[in-house]
Parts: sequence; structure tokens; C-alpha cells
Amino acid sequence: MHTQKVAITIPKELVTMIDDLSKKRGLSRSKFISIILREKLMAERNRLIKDAYDNTFSDESIRREQHSCARWFEGSGSDKGQEW
Repeated sequence: MHTQKVAITIPKELVTMIDDLSKKRGLSRSKFISIILREKLMAERNRLIKDAYDNTFSDESIRREQHSCARWFEGSGSDKGQEW
């Protein structure tokens, strides 16, 4: 993994919390912050995807179209394209 050094300013009490937790986990401050940021960013990305999905399928016309398409596929008598 490529890394890049970044300078940020954060409150001293947050640095203390980070140092305490990173030591308990046996990680460097940098590694601990990277792990926490990755977890937060992945959670945010997943939330945005879920929100977009929910928004799309809350539209009644799209929901009707999806049901219609599913019924059409079910009535076609073919499993082709349904491997997944």
C-alpha cells in the first residue's frame, strides 16, 4: 500500500485517546488512525450506497417496473441469465 504523510491539527484530548487506544491494541498511532479512518470511510460509503438504493426503489414507478420485469422473467420459462 502506498502511503503519504499528512499533517493535521486535532485537539490534545483526542490525541491522548488515540495514543491510549493504539497502545492497548499494540499499534502505532499512525496505523491506528489509518484503521479508524478506513472503517469510518467504508461505513460512510456503504451508507451512501444504501441511501441511493433506498431512494431509487422508494420511487413507486421504478418499483412497479421492477415487479413487472421480474414477473416477465418468471413467466418466460427459462432460467438463462439467472445463474446468480
